[in-house]
Amino acid sequence: MILTIEKMVKAGVHFGHPKSEQNPRMSPFIYTEKNNIQIIDIIQTYFYIKKTSRFLFESCSKGKRILFVGTNKYISRLIKKRANESDSWYVNKRWLGGLLTNWKTLQNSIIKLRELDWLEKKGYFSSLSKKETSHLKKKKNRLTKYFGGLKTMFNLPDIIIIAGQLKELNAIRESKILNITLITIVDTNCDPYLSDFFIPANDDSITSLDLIFNEFIGAIKEGRKTFLKMKMLK
Repeated sequence: MILTIEKMVKAGVHFGHPKSEQNPRMSPFIYTEKNNIQIIDIIQTYFYIKKTSRFLFESCSKGKRILFVGTNKYISRLIKKRANESDSWYVNKRWLGGLLTNWKTLQNSIIKLRELDWLEKKGYFSSLSKKETSHLKKKKNRLTKYFGGLKTMFNLPDIIIIAGQLKELNAIRESKILNITLITIVDTNCDPYLSDFFIPANDDSITSLDLIFNEFIGAIKEGRKTFLKMKMLK
C-alpha cells in the first residue's frame, strides 16, 4: 500500500490535542487550530515517516533488531500484531523497571518462560497433579503477560519504536542510558526531542498508528530480506 497524504488525512494522522495540552517543543509541527484542536502539519509528518522508514530499512539490512513498545490498553493488540508481522520483539502490557538497564537479571524470567513453554509442549504438565499443573500454568501465564513478546530476545535491541510517549518515559530513560536508538510517534502533547527519530502524528488513534506502522513494517521486512540475501552470498 502506497502512503499518500489523502490516506493520512482519512486515518486522522493530523489531529492533535487541545491547545492547553500542547508541549511547546511541538510548535514547529503544528499547522493550525480548529475547534480548539491543534492540527499537525501533515506534510512534515509524511516527510518524517519516509525519513524514518529509510533508516529502518538501512538498519535492518545490516541485521539490526527492533523492539516495539506501547502499553496503553487501546494499542496493546496493535503493538503485538505489528511486531509479530515484522519478526520484532514487543512490550505491550507493562514496562518493568530495569528491563534494559538490568537486563541480565530480568533475562532469568524470560529463560524461565522458555522452559515452561518447552515443558508444556513436551507434555510434562500432564504428568503432574492438578494443583501442580495449575501452579505452573498460572506462573507461565503471568510471565507470558510481561515477557511473551521477548521470548526470542537474547540480546538488547538496537532500535526501540515507541507509541504513547507520555506513558513510556521509563523505557525512554533506560534507552538513553544505554544509547539505544529511539523512534517515537509524538502527538502535540509530547516532546519530540526525547527521541533520535520522531513522527509528529496522532498517537491516540488506532488507524493513525496502524498507517504509520504499516510503513515501518514494510521497511523492516525489506531490510531483513536484504540482510538475509547478503548473508547467503558470504
